[in-house]
Amino acid sequence: MLSPGETNIRRDREAKLKLYSVQGVQEYWIVDGFQKQFEVYWQQKGQLVLAATLGETDHITSPLLPGFSHAVQPLLAV
Repeated sequence: MLSPGETNIRRDREAKLKLYSVQGVQEYWIVDGFQKQFEVYWQQKGQLVLAATLGETDHITSPLLPGFSHAVQPLLAV
C-alpha cells in the first residue's frame, strides 16, 4: 500500500521498482488506495514493467502462484 506523501509514493514507484528490477524480482504489486487501483509489474528482459492495472471489481491472479485469485477491493481498503 502506498504511504501518504510524495516522497513515499516516489520511493515505491521509482526507487523500489528499479531496485527490485535489478535484483531480479519476478513480480511487484503496488496497491494504490488513493487512486483505488492495483498495479501489477512483471519481469521482462531484466526490468519490471507494468503488466496490468486493476480496479475495485477485478481479481488479482499471478502466474507465480498457480490457483491464486483474490478480489482487489478488500486489498484497496487496507
